[in-house]
Amino acid sequence: MAAVLRCMECGAEYSLGEIRYRCRCGGLLDVAHDLGSLRVSRELFEEREAGQGPEPWRRSGVWRFRELVLPVESQLIVSRPEGNTPLYRSAALARWVGLEDFSVKHEGENPTGSFKDRGMTVGITWAKALGAKAVACASTGNTAASMAAYAAMAGLKAIVFVPQGKVALGKIAQALAYGALTLEVEGDFDAAMSLVQESCRELGIYLLNSVNPFRIEGQKTIVFELIQDLGWDPPDWIVFPAGNLGNTAAFGKALWELRELGLIPRMPRLAAVQAAGANPLYRSYARGFAPLEPVRAETVATAIRIGNPVSFPRAVRSLRWTEGVVVEVTDQEIMDAKAVVDAAGIGCEPASAAAVAGARKLVSQGVIKRSERVVAVLTGNLLKDPEATVSYHAGKLQGIEPRFANRPRRIAPSLEAVAEALEEGRR
Repeated sequence: MAAVLRCMECGAEYSLGEIRYRCRCGGLLDVAHDLGSLRVSRELFEEREAGQGPEPWRRSGVWRFRELVLPVESQLIVSRPEGNTPLYRSAALARWVGLEDFSVKHEGENPTGSFKDRGMTVGITWAKALGAKAVACASTGNTAASMAAYAAMAGLKAIVFVPQGKVALGKIAQALAYGALTLEVEGDFDAAMSLVQESCRELGIYLLNSVNPFRIEGQKTIVFELIQDLGWDPPDWIVFPAGNLGNTAAFGKALWELRELGLIPRMPRLAAVQAAGANPLYRSYARGFAPLEPVRAETVATAIRIGNPVSFPRAVRSLRWTEGVVVEVTDQEIMDAKAVVDAAGIGCEPASAAAVAGARKLVSQGVIKRSERVVAVLTGNLLKDPEATVSYHAGKLQGIEPRFANRPRRIAPSLEAVAEALEEGRR
């Protein structure tokens, strides 16, 4: 095979066909590609961008980069297709962030509404190749929705473990609709994560959280595609929300591989943004990447409400590779940023807005220069968490002032009432 599983800690190698998520030493595993044997080029990926052919995978922004993702027979690929997400620019949004050149890569426009589809097309494809009958994940919502959809397409049983009462309705609805066995665990995400790992180990179920190295391979393509969107001229910074740290891990690995292959001349800096109420990576970073100390996570941004992220070692490696930084933002800053993104006609869920809030904070701190080119990654669709949006504008989010509120107005059924409302709106 053109790739092996390699331990980050001790360097031990395993066959891709061995069902394993960690090394015998306990270290996390990477899919290590033989980059020297690959025949890839910018031109190859440009030719594939048009996506010719009837099979969905040929139109996928993940499988376009298949040599750098997974060596698998095309007939095994499970694709919706995913990827090929837009890169939006908004002059108003750029001014609010404080940058001359600012754009957002909207992963919320994937098939199930989040970036998770990129990792899941690879994870489910490999589960199918391995002969798995059932797959499972712990989730704050987006992973569950994505896994349930792709498992249904592949004919696999899906089991999702979610923290009871802490998943947005838009996400839990997807898991139920796609047919997943949905288990509401008494406790937080970290309790669900512990239980799903034990269940997969003891009951022979294939685990599809981001501890699974094949998920990371799919998520790398966010960066591959982003840089292709920019004509292979990397930005100065890539800013993104950080919860379980799968994207932090994937983005650094993607950039390292692109540089090793000579496809980019330099590596952008990464900026991982955490909610202040769910900030174990930030706390480690502030102490010189001290060992991870789990926290009890609480934030309005449910997708990153994670206190004990499994991809921490991979994330630290990525940040060191790219001279990256970590910043924390409050729920107030997150929801204000979301209101500005939404008002630009783009829209996103709260966790996505953490990236924009983080970019603004880093500009105000002088870490990001106003003249630098920055891309923020929006990870989820606006409709993933409509309750948070409505509650913000109605002034019903505890501890958060709706500084950009757009409150609904109740009026009488008359032309006079409409005219009065329009006049009030002009004031």
